[in-house]
Amino acid sequence: MPTRSQTNAKAASLRAGFEAAGARAVEPPILQPADTLLDLYGEDIRARAYVTSDALRGEQMLRPDFTVPVVQMHMAHGADPARYTYAGEVFRRQEHDPSRANEYVQVGYEVFEREDPAASDAEVFSLINAGLGNLPVRAITGDIGVLMAVVNGLNTSERRKNALMRHIWRPRRFRALLEQYAGRTPISAARQSLLAGETRSDAPLVGARRQHEIDARIEALKADAQTPPIAAKDVDLITALLDISAAMPDALERLHDLSVDLPAIIPAVDRVEARKDALAARGIDVSTLLFEASYGRTSMEYYDGFVFGFKATERADLPPLATGGRYDALTRQLGGGREIPAVGGVMRPGVMLELEGVE
Repeated sequence: MPTRSQTNAKAASLRAGFEAAGARAVEPPILQPADTLLDLYGEDIRARAYVTSDALRGEQMLRPDFTVPVVQMHMAHGADPARYTYAGEVFRRQEHDPSRANEYVQVGYEVFEREDPAASDAEVFSLINAGLGNLPVRAITGDIGVLMAVVNGLNTSERRKNALMRHIWRPRRFRALLEQYAGRTPISAARQSLLAGETRSDAPLVGARRQHEIDARIEALKADAQTPPIAAKDVDLITALLDISAAMPDALERLHDLSVDLPAIIPAVDRVEARKDALAARGIDVSTLLFEASYGRTSMEYYDGFVFGFKATERADLPPLATGGRYDALTRQLGGGREIPAVGGVMRPGVMLELEGVE
């Protein structure tokens, strides 16, 4: 295993490369306000972040990543356009897999630019690809925005669309909801009784929920029960979309075919096409670049467009050496009424050294 000094030296070298590409080095504090992260991710963030507090600053978290504080910094007083780089430790709680690091060094490159999103995507990807050098890795790309476009285009209620959008990053729950809304899942006896009977319950109140919240939930379930099912054809088309895993030209051909029956995805597919051209202009061999429509759905929950990762080809035990993607919506959430297209990526110098065989 590489030593801390070796990892830090590698991180400094990578950051220097990003600075040479025009990025400004920044150093967000290790302690981050918990309220921002809780607003973004809900209580789920507590399962993977270290939480502390003090009397003056309230609840805080050890930095789980750099992207959120960099976005906050930029939206508060950043130039437009802007490029940033950073290197430092991030902290992730591990409750189930002791082999996974709970503290490691991350190096990143973030671009905030309005003019040409496809070119910005290609810039980030190609710089990280170059930083990995000749390491035996394979790149995977995807686009969360295509699936979001499908959901937004469904002929169903806004309530159902919102529920599906919330669970895009939880594939099993997303699939279960899709089957339920299509009428393919039997309604449980308990829910049937609830929908047919009283709106109130004699059960004691437990936890933070109040009776009016429970009543509102029951009314929402009753309203949902009156919503026509999602067409079986649409469910099958979504399944076909999520099954796409092919070299980018072949994947785009399949996406264009699906767009005939799913016209809502046409703008998102056009963005994938523009990105392919921008990547090719940067010298990336797109003829073999893998595109997986489902990629990023379990670990990239603030991304809403392009996503990518680099995995070791012969070391399945190693985590990705680099990941990244587009997070336009995050700038909107943290911008206080302002927003800007943004894309970035992070590298793990410690994993790179391990793959190089550094001891």
